[in-house]
Amino acid sequence: MLTSVAFAQEQAPINLYPKGVPNSKNVPAGTYVEKTVNTRASKVSLPTLIPFFPEKGKANGTAIVICPGGGYSFLSMENEGYAIARKFSEIGVTAFILKYRLPSDSIMVDKTIGPLQDAQRAVQLVRQRAKEWGINADRVGIIGFSAGGHLASTAITHFDKPVIENKDNVNLRPDFAVLMYPVISFGELAHKGSKDNLVGKTPTPEMVDLYSNEKQVTANTPPTFLVHAEDDRTVPVMNSVVFYEAMVKNKVKGELHLYQAGGHGFGLNNKTTKDDWFERCKNWMDANGWLAAK
Repeated sequence: MLTSVAFAQEQAPINLYPKGVPNSKNVPAGTYVEKTVNTRASKVSLPTLIPFFPEKGKANGTAIVICPGGGYSFLSMENEGYAIARKFSEIGVTAFILKYRLPSDSIMVDKTIGPLQDAQRAVQLVRQRAKEWGINADRVGIIGFSAGGHLASTAITHFDKPVIENKDNVNLRPDFAVLMYPVISFGELAHKGSKDNLVGKTPTPEMVDLYSNEKQVTANTPPTFLVHAEDDRTVPVMNSVVFYEAMVKNKVKGELHLYQAGGHGFGLNNKTTKDDWFERCKNWMDANGWLAAK
């Protein structure tokens, strides 16, 4: 039970799968151990949600699941996790950092669906416990950075293909998304490391198309806010552009914010500009009614 004092701070991590992690191989103890070095987490085998609740009286009923980046090889827990959660909680949004499993043949039967299972389960869990946490089940969004942006973009385009057990038919479609310098395409624009880690070095053309999420946008894709820097040398800016073009083609509401500079992985603070993408995002969320108390 959450106390009123606890609402201003991070809560204990919540096990996504208390009855056992799906799609897992039996691995001898001690052979695959989670590590955190300089706030970078790797070898995650027990996925969790880390909740950040707004101060008492400030919550507006909206929630967001946060997917840190790291090329599907590690998770940038501070820059693209904790810092982001604190910022959203300040504006009344209940934030959940998703410490998701990184694709690995060592621990997964099918590594291509491992991260998506955790993202779908996170949305499912937040909706299942929405009443308990003071959340409106129709206002659950997702944000992802870099490879975490690929995961978030997969969550908003593959929600009608459940890769988890969903006996109660909980809606797995996020209500909105924020994609930060995201990996989107696994074609010519791909970030090779993210692609290789998720689908392997020799994926079939069908697998490449499946996870080239600009090809998976439909009219039912949720409203999406994208941010990217033109000089990003890690994930080409055209990843965001082709996704936005697909949104426009399918009449999906959203905004695309491109900066002339900033590189990759800037988190909250693009030091090359006085502009604040989070303020732009806040305004967009407000315009869509997700910040009004409900």
